[in-house]
Amino acid sequence: MLNIKDVSVNFGGIKAVNKASMQIETGKITGLIGPNGAGKTTLFNIIAGNIKPTTGKVMLEEHDITSLPSHELFERGVLRTFQLAHEFSNMTVLENLMVVPAMQTGEKILNTWFQRKKIENEEKEIKEKALEVINFLKLDHLTYELAGNLSGGQKKLLELGRTMMVDAKIVLLDEVGAGVNRTLLNDIIDIIKKLNREKNYTFFMIEHDMNFLSKLCDKVIVMTEGSVLVEGGIDEIKKDEKVIEAYLGRGRIE
Repeated sequence: MLNIKDVSVNFGGIKAVNKASMQIETGKITGLIGPNGAGKTTLFNIIAGNIKPTTGKVMLEEHDITSLPSHELFERGVLRTFQLAHEFSNMTVLENLMVVPAMQTGEKILNTWFQRKKIENEEKEIKEKALEVINFLKLDHLTYELAGNLSGGQKKLLELGRTMMVDAKIVLLDEVGAGVNRTLLNDIIDIIKKLNREKNYTFFMIEHDMNFLSKLCDKVIVMTEGSVLVEGGIDEIKKDEKVIEAYLGRGRIE
C-alpha cells in the first residue's frame, strides 16, 4: 500500500528524519514506535503532505504522492487522525460526519438556488451513511450531542468515524489511544479490528502503549534518531536489545 523510500527532512541542519525506508502492507495494521524525538510524527507529516521531504519518495500503490497537498491525498484515500482530536466542537456528532464527503453539491451557493432537490437527495444519502457509521461506533446515544462535549475517547472514536465517511485506503493513526480510559480504549481496539477485517482498512499507527500494539499490529517498526532501527513482530521487538537500549538503556520492555 505504502512504500517510503530513503525519506529525509532537515530543520536548520537537524535531521528530523534520516533516510527512512519502510513498507506498509495492504490490509495490515502496522505500528510505529520509538522514543520521543525519533521522528515518528515528522514522518507522518511527510506522508500526509504537511511537510515536504528534503530527499526521498513516498509511493502509494506505485504512484508517487511525495509532497502532494493534504486535500489531494484525501481524494486518493490517505486519511489521518491526530493525537489531539480535531472535531468541530460546536457541531453535533452527526454533523461532524456529514461534512466529511468532499465536493458536495450544496457547497456552491448557486446550487442552493437552482439544485435544491439534488442537494436534498444528496444530504439524505450522506445522513443515512453517517447514521450507519454512528451505529457502527456505538455512539447512537450521542448522535445529536455537540462534539465539544464528548470525552477524549469518544472524540477519538468520532475521528475514526470520519475516515468511514469516504473510501479510505490507508489511515494514519497518531496515538489514537493517548489519554483514553481503558473501557473506551477497548472499544477503539474493537473498532480498528473490525475496520481492518470487515472493510479491509490498512492502518499505520504511532503508539507508545506496547500492550495496545500487541492487540492490533501485524508488524511494528521502530524508529530512533530519525532512522528505522528494526522491524518485526511485537514479541520480537520487545526482546530486541537495540530497541531496549533505545528506550531504556537497559532492561526489558514490558
